Amino acid sequence: MFKRRSVTTGVPQGSASGLILFNIFINDIDSEIECTLSKFADDSKRSGKFNKAKCKVLHKAQGNPQYQYRPGGEWIESSPVEKDLGVLVDEKLSISWQCVLAAQKANRILGCIKRSVASRSREVILPLYPALVRPHLECCLQLGSLQHRKDMNLLEQVQWRATKMIRGMEHLSYEERLRDLGLFSLEKKRLWGDLIVVFQYLKGAYKKDGGRRFSRACSDRTGGNGLKVKEGRFRLDTRKKRFTMRVVKHWNTLLREVVDAPSLETFKINSI
Repeated sequence: MFKRRSVTTGVPQGSASGLILFNIFINDIDSEIECTLSKFADDSKRSGKFNKAKCKVLHKAQGNPQYQYRPGGEWIESSPVEKDLGVLVDEKLSISWQCVLAAQKANRILGCIKRSVASRSREVILPLYPALVRPHLECCLQLGSLQHRKDMNLLEQVQWRATKMIRGMEHLSYEERLRDLGLFSLEKKRLWGDLIVVFQYLKGAYKKDGGRRFSRACSDRTGGNGLKVKEGRFRLDTRKKRFTMRVVKHWNTLLREVVDAPSLETFKINSI
């Protein structure tokens, strides 16, 4: 017999009902607050009175004139990189700083596991990696567009270390370890996540803006899938790495039976 108890300090992480409980906790966070409050998955942003002491200017994009701002007679300091909702973004709209931060956090946790867990068996190490380490390598990076190979390699190196910790895997290549453990490279996993989002958009999961994200391609060819999307043309590599651009080629190469999956779960299985 279970007894009811009041939860007053937070939401248990990793629980099946954690997301629902979290939404219940923050649902009334904006009550009696005289400002604009934007609520996100696990964060909030308050907009209201301008506080010069807590503000900095981030000059974005090439050719920016980099004007200086002086509201109330005090100059606002410029900054080459700033954090917004936990994501570090620099003046080139690159998330390389975020990759460095994510790799550092993941490596620290991996080192803690190595020092505190005596066993190196697959049954012990393999469940700890996706639960404690990999979330740091994926948080805020799926839609952030990794533009440089060095950033991808920096994150992949953490998973390389994690798989090498398992007893019996030391002398295998990275690809062999992934195959034997049933894992994917982080790059492939990000691509898989991109394809899942496209499937949801084209199937109407995001009805408000789904039609504006992708343009359907007109094709009379009988081969390939029937949900091909157009590929844009951009001069700058930065634009080519945007989510709606980088995923087009991969999506258009999927088989018809994959994109015509009756459910999201079926698509996830067939698109691996």
